Amino acid sequence: MSDAYKAAGVDIDAGEDVVRGIKGAVASTTRPEVVGGLGGFGGLFALGSKYRDPILVSGTDGVGTKLLVAQRIGHHRTIGIDLVAMCVNDIAVCGAEPLFFLDYFATGKLTPDVTVQVVEGIADGCRQAGCALIGGETAEMPGMYSPGHYDLAGFSVGIVERDELIDGSTITPGDVLVGLASSGVHSNGYSLVRHIVDGLDWDQEHGLGRPLSEVLLEPTVIYVKAMRELAAKGFVHVTGGGFYENIPRILPDGLGVTVEKGSWEVPGIFDLLAREGDLSERDLYRTFNMGIGMIAVMAPADAPADATVIGHVTSDEGVTLT
Repeated sequence: MSDAYKAAGVDIDAGEDVVRGIKGAVASTTRPEVVGGLGGFGGLFALGSKYRDPILVSGTDGVGTKLLVAQRIGHHRTIGIDLVAMCVNDIAVCGAEPLFFLDYFATGKLTPDVTVQVVEGIADGCRQAGCALIGGETAEMPGMYSPGHYDLAGFSVGIVERDELIDGSTITPGDVLVGLASSGVHSNGYSLVRHIVDGLDWDQEHGLGRPLSEVLLEPTVIYVKAMRELAAKGFVHVTGGGFYENIPRILPDGLGVTVEKGSWEVPGIFDLLAREGDLSERDLYRTFNMGIGMIAVMAPADAPADATVIGHVTSDEGVTLT
């Protein structure tokens, strides 16, 4: 049976090689609440009795066409960090502590070395977020994907006490926007990025201080631990839709924000994209994070002394850049 399946394009032995190759990485993410280990049909996680009135928070996401950058370059170690970041940053916005993570890896022909690299990156991301990698799925589907291509999806679950939920409802005019720096493009807008840089030499620096390929693959920052240190009324994960689409999601009806563009350092990759792609300011701030990957909305008195304040809340709806 296994030989026939292999002849049809599915290599069970390769799948077993992957499981063996990722055991150490998965084990490195464990938490005391994890029940059992790798290899079961379901991941088990015991909440225990330390919570008073808990709310579970779930999130799922992918990495988008940044995957094509990793596959073109042949470097797969950091894309897993991106996958975790896109999920855990989202659930942390409401004050949740990420508890556990699951991944889905799909490809036409399984290459164990590549898959292990990806999962090692996922484990790295889980360690950064403090959550356990308790399960996942590796799917080999001949004919579904082009040679050398794979797709990823991630699923995260977190927890927050009901009375500690952060939902933006207490935001008022005069509150400040504290920006947390991004590491670069992060994991959104890559369809436009690839369109712009496709004709450039990715081995050259183009004024960025290191090869363009390295800049494009810089992993998304995981903000979970930094967010816990801020007394925020609301958080904004700046992903697809940039400033214009994401900031209003956390604001009460009738409120808006003014963002002061010169109040933080914009990474050089965005200057390159603007120049090579002839992008307007609205294109840039509606597509990319422009150097700010997470925004905390908080009372001025609660902002840390060394905070990067990038704007404030107003009584006029919309996002205004000055």
